[in-house]
Amino acid sequence: MEIVMSVVVGILFMSATYLMLSKSLLRIIVGTAILSHGAHLLILTMGGLKKGAAPLLGENGPYTDPLPQALILTAIVIAFGVTAFFLVLAYRAYQELGTDNMDKLRGTEGND
Repeated sequence: MEIVMSVVVGILFMSATYLMLSKSLLRIIVGTAILSHGAHLLILTMGGLKKGAAPLLGENGPYTDPLPQALILTAIVIAFGVTAFFLVLAYRAYQELGTDNMDKLRGTEGND
């Protein structure tokens, strides 16, 4: 199962990199969101996809480590906040400048 998850993480990283290298600001934002989802799956996969009981005191036996799940939960909340901020920033930039093209936003398209 770890091999399948590793391939999925690689595909998510590949598609996120492709989207983040585009000229559209909206595609860049979607690329950062996909990259964060890939990082969440990577942390979960590195933590181990074991089947086990909850880590309770007094229980002996195989249990699942709760640390990766706690890290992912925190990262999901942070990624949601950053994505919301990026979307508001892009909307405001589109209102002011009338475009989401990165070259036009930089002012370098007409100078060639």
